[in-house]
Amino acid sequence: MELARYIRDIPDWPKPGILFRDITPLLADPQALRAAVDAMCAPYKNAGIAHVAAVEARGFIFGTAVAARLNAGFVPIRKKGKLPFETESITYDLEYGTDTLEIHRDAVPAGAKVLMVDDLLATGGTMKAACDLIEKVQGHIVGITCLIELADLQGRPRLAPHKIHTVISY
Repeated sequence: MELARYIRDIPDWPKPGILFRDITPLLADPQALRAAVDAMCAPYKNAGIAHVAAVEARGFIFGTAVAARLNAGFVPIRKKGKLPFETESITYDLEYGTDTLEIHRDAVPAGAKVLMVDDLLATGGTMKAACDLIEKVQGHIVGITCLIELADLQGRPRLAPHKIHTVISY
């Protein structure tokens, strides 16, 4: 299935000069959604994944589906102040400022195999912070899987040495 045809381009959103890749048409089509999740899981079917971790909000859409498909648990990584139990946090740089992500301290047993999931790999900043957070709680990252990669934004080098799988590349 040609999944790229389900991605809608929105020029100048959220600001002029940005071409937004809208996944909502793909999410609305049951066959395309199933095919996208299958493609994201394919390299990891026999990898012994214990947990799938994803950052809110769009990462949760694919993260939970991938976790269910791989018979793994799901670990939410959230913005500061959104988790009710004891947390570990990491603050990372954005283009204009910083942000903080948190995870429950007991979300991943030490050494557990974790697959990182997001809808989009762009510059890799948020995914790098999420990976650092999983490693901080002693999870073992097996790989990263994303539906879309914006290759010209060079996110891959920032995420080395992790194995990265993407389904659609622009």
